[in-house]
Order: sequence, then C-alpha cells, then structure tokens
Amino acid sequence: MEWGKGYILWLLLGHSIVSQMSRLFMEKYKPWLLMAYGMLACWLLLGIGGLAVILLHITISFFVAQFKISVLIWACSLLLLSTLRIPAVEEQQRGWYDTENEYYLLLFTLSVRCLYNTSFSLEYCWYGSTQKCYHSFLWMLAYMFYYPVFHNGPIITFDEFHKQMRKQESYSLKSNLCILVLGVVRILFWWWLAELMIHLMYIHAICSSSPLLESVSYWTLGGLALAQVLFFYVKYLVLFGVPALIIQMDGLTPPALPRCVSTMHSFSGMWRSFLTNPFQANWTIISWVFPFPFLKSWHNVCSSSVLWDLTCSQ
Repeated sequence: MEWGKGYILWLLLGHSIVSQMSRLFMEKYKPWLLMAYGMLACWLLLGIGGLAVILLHITISFFVAQFKISVLIWACSLLLLSTLRIPAVEEQQRGWYDTENEYYLLLFTLSVRCLYNTSFSLEYCWYGSTQKCYHSFLWMLAYMFYYPVFHNGPIITFDEFHKQMRKQESYSLKSNLCILVLGVVRILFWWWLAELMIHLMYIHAICSSSPLLESVSYWTLGGLALAQVLFFYVKYLVLFGVPALIIQMDGLTPPALPRCVSTMHSFSGMWRSFLTNPFQANWTIISWVFPFPFLKSWHNVCSSSVLWDLTCSQ
C-alpha cells in the first residue's frame, strides 16, 4: 500500500476538512469549493503540467460532447487515451517529474479521468435539452476534480454525482463522527490484513517465481490463484474503502464496495462488482465491447490478455 505513504492521504484529509466546513457554513457553494480544492490538490501533486493536461482533456471532451454523437464521443475518449502511449508525449511528461512513481501516478490519473470524461459526455448526449443546464462546463469541472475519486476511483456517474451534490441535507456532527470511527476501524483492519498477506504469505514473491509455479500440482496452483484473487479483493477494499468513507462523510452515497470473490462463480461477476459501468447499454455485448479498448490501452494488448478477457466475459 505504498500510495498511502505519500501525500495523497494528507490531501484527502484536506478535502474532508474543506467539505465539512462548507457543509457547516456554505452548503450552497460546496460543489465549487470542492472543485477549487481538487484543482489545487492536482496542482500540488501532479504539477502545473499535469493540471494543464487534465484541463486540456476536459475541454476537448466537452467540445466533442456538443455534437451529441455517441460514436464520436467514444472515438475522442480512445484518441485521448492513446496519446499517453506516444513516445514523444511520454518523454515530455517524464521530464516533469523526478521519479517514475510520480509519472505513473499522472498516467493512472489521466486514465481514470478519461472514464469520467466519457461518462459526462455520454450523459450530455443522452439527456434532453431541458436538462442541459445541469451539464454545464462548470459542473463538468466540479465532477472531474472531485478529489476522493480523482486518482483511483471508484467510478461515480455524472448523473448520480450531480443529483446528490444538489441535494441539501441536514448536517449532524455526531452521525459523521460515528461514520468516521467505524470506517477507519474497518479500513485499518483491511489494510493490516493486506500487509499480512504480503509479508507472511509472500503473495507477490510467489507470483514472480516461475520455477516454483511450474513445480507445484494443479490443486496447489488453483489454491495459489484463489489466494491471489482474494488478495486483490482485500487490496481494493482499502483502495476503494478510503474514498468511499470520505464520500459518505461528504453527504453522498458511495458506490458499493466489491463483493467477496469467494461468493462468485465467474470473473464476469467479479468485474461487475469491482467496476461501476458508466457506459450504460441495453445489450450485454455492447456494455462489454465498449470498455474493452480502455482495458487494452491500460494493460497493453497481447494474446494471453485477449484470451483471458474472452474467457472472463462468459
């Protein structure tokens, strides 16, 4: 959980302070205060170059959304995502940072922001003219720079974000403290369990040892695979649990945390639990095919990954 040892947790704490103060004194301006804080946090962590690239992607996506053509929106999102793989762009962006971790944080943030760009643009395309006032560029900025989900998700669709942000709720310090204490205890337990699996069960070391994996029986290999999937589940309870706790303290309803993979019989069920699909479709094949290029652009295309996707989608 190296991400928790940097500045992100402190920036999330800052977001919570701004959010609670705005709920107490300036509820009407809460979305805009959180948007301003998100932009400030982005500048502090990713630099002026990272902030400029994200703003450029947002502006291009909003412009393309004005045509209200779904295929064009998809093409724009994939084109923006593909620019991250251009060698000249990679070299330029690497020069902004001192370490590879900072550069990869920018890449991951841009990839997640691309999903949010696509969600806003598609909903702009689908909704009628009476609701276009709610799909303004300012609301898009508030959605894109909502900091708890900025780097890693989970995914919240623009429609859900907008409805909940506009809803005025009574503020209760006592209930928020209860949410905070219970949430922190749960997250610390999941975090401790994940660290225990890394250091005592050698989850990462076993996966990188090909001779060991080739020497064990099929039953043992199956058990090791299940252990890997369970570790993946516990890790994302932390990665999604921290933002979910902050979202809940903001007065919003966070996406449900992933279900335990031991209760599922297929990987397609697992992915539906882990990822909220912002690209709603009436046909299952469409809702599976459209996100496929996004996954391939993040993880690269190779025969084994394509085979894995095909088998997991069944």
